Amino acid sequence: MTGLISNSKQTAKAAVLAAALMLSSAVVAQTQSAPEAKRVVLVSIPDRKLAVIENGAVVKTYPVAVGKKSSPSPTGSFEIKVRLENPTYYKPGTVIEPGPQNPLGTRWIGLSQKGYGIHGTNEPWSIGKAASHGCIRMAKADLEEIFTIVKVGDMVEIRGERDEQIAQIFGSQQTVIAQAQTGSMGGAQ
Repeated sequence: MTGLISNSKQTAKAAVLAAALMLSSAVVAQTQSAPEAKRVVLVSIPDRKLAVIENGAVVKTYPVAVGKKSSPSPTGSFEIKVRLENPTYYKPGTVIEPGPQNPLGTRWIGLSQKGYGIHGTNEPWSIGKAASHGCIRMAKADLEEIFTIVKVGDMVEIRGERDEQIAQIFGSQQTVIAQAQTGSMGGAQ
């Protein structure tokens, strides 16, 4: 009798262990089968627009300000290195704490090229123009929305020329020319 009880307890323990292993395998499989979305932020300098692209699909587009002629935005591929809420602005001889006078606005998305990022502005009228010192400026609500989407490690592509992908996402060259002629995009400041 003792041997039967012992076998029953061992069988029960083995069944519990097997169930636990199967459950943990299912959890690991779910974790491995649900990779994090691949995000790219695409900025078109000529269009003065930014698109968030996730797994190859455009999630949303936003109007932006880009670098002016004397201080152009860098072009190329960059990585998001830091995300800051209520950043402090530093420039040689100047420190501006978070608040309405801060030229960075309420968020800073720092890129792998030192000193450049995507941020807000205390000059909202500059959106849609070539007006910054090279950074990408966004309206407050747009910046706060994109800040919840992008993560450190996401790629940022800043393009200085229109290509097929830019035209497909932001519209044809004729649309950009028409907007420039009507003054809706503004000029360099």
